[in-house]
Amino acid sequence: MTRTLLNHLTEGPETAPPLLLGPSLGTSHALWDKVAPELSAGHRVVRWDLPGHGGSAPDLIGPGATVGDLAALVLGLADSLGIERFAYAGVSLGGAVGLHLAVHHPERVSSLAVICSSAHFNGSKPWEERAELVRGEGLAALAENANSRWFTPGFTVQRLIEDHRNADPEAYAACCDALAAFDLRERLPEISVPTLLIAGRQDPATPPAHLREIADAVASATLVELPGASHLAPAQCPAAVLTALRAHFDGGAKRGMEVRREVLGDAHVDRAQARQTPFTARFQDFISRYAWGEIWTDPTLSRRERSMITLTALVAHGHYDELAMHVRAARRNGLTPEEIGAVLLQTAVYCGVPAANSAFATAQRVLAEEEGDDSTG
Repeated sequence: MTRTLLNHLTEGPETAPPLLLGPSLGTSHALWDKVAPELSAGHRVVRWDLPGHGGSAPDLIGPGATVGDLAALVLGLADSLGIERFAYAGVSLGGAVGLHLAVHHPERVSSLAVICSSAHFNGSKPWEERAELVRGEGLAALAENANSRWFTPGFTVQRLIEDHRNADPEAYAACCDALAAFDLRERLPEISVPTLLIAGRQDPATPPAHLREIADAVASATLVELPGASHLAPAQCPAAVLTALRAHFDGGAKRGMEVRREVLGDAHVDRAQARQTPFTARFQDFISRYAWGEIWTDPTLSRRERSMITLTALVAHGHYDELAMHVRAARRNGLTPEEIGAVLLQTAVYCGVPAANSAFATAQRVLAEEEGDDSTG
C-alpha cells in the first residue's frame, strides 16, 4: 500500500502545545537531534522528513512539485495527528514551507520561525540545473561537497551527509523544482503571526541578507544572526538556536514570570524581585524560566493538581516557609481549606505524623491570616 503521510518523529506530551519542525533539502529529521529533545519539555514536537528523505516515501511528490505541495503534506500530517493549530520552525526548504503556511493558511499557524532560509532562492535556473543533474547522475557528487554548502570548515555531521547520499534522486529533484518556483516576496507583508528569523552569518546558501529581507517585510518579525553558523544552524549551533526558539515560542522567563505572579501573587513576587542581587539573579531567572515557564505551564496537569503535589513534596522535605507560600498559592489555584487539609492528612501516612503536625500548624496559620484579611477587607 502506498504511504500517503510524511514520515515523522513525535516527542513530548500529547497535551502540550504542538510545534512542527521542518528539514532542509538533503537532510532528515535528524537535523533537529540536538534541539528537538529540549524543545519537547514544553511542546509536542513533530519533526518530519521531506519526500524521499529519511523515512518518507519518494512518490509523495513528482516533477514540477511546489512548496505548496509540500505544505499540503505537512497539513495532512497535522490533521492525521489531530493537530489543528501549531507553532512551526523550518530550515531552508523547511523554512519556505513555513512561510507558505503563514501566508496561505494563517489559521493553522500560531507562530513561525524561519531558519537559514529565504522568500526566494536566487531564481529558478540554479535549481533547474541541479534537478537535471540529479535526475541524470544521482546524488553522489552533491553529497561529496555537502560540507562546504552546509557547514563552516572543520565541522561536519556524518549522519546528515549520509542522509544526503541516501535520498531518493527523483524526490530530491522534485524538491529542487519546488525551490526553483518559489518566490513569496510580494506576499510577505500578509504574514501576521509572530515570526522569528535566524540567519547564519557564514551561510553561503541563504546569507543574512535573505533573512533581513523577510524581517523588513513582516511587521511582527524579529531577526537573530548567529556568528559562526553556516546553513544548517540547528546542527552546528544547537544551543544558540535552542535559546532563540525557546524565547520566541514560549516566552522563556517572561511567560514564567507571568505564571509565577498568577500562582504566587504579585506581592510575593515583588518582594522576591526587590531582594534580587547580581549574586541571585541567575537563580531567579532559572526559577522563572524552568520551574514556572516550563513545568507549571505544562497543561498535562492542572494547577490544582500541581498545588497538591507541591504541598506534599514540601511537607516531605520539611520546607515549612515554602509550604506557607504554597498554601496561599493552593487557595489561589482553587483548593478549598478542606481539600488542603485532606492533602496534609495524606502526608501523615506517607511523610510521617510529626511532619504533618508541623504542616497543619503552618497551614492553619496561613488560612487564619486569610480569614482575617477577608473579615477586615
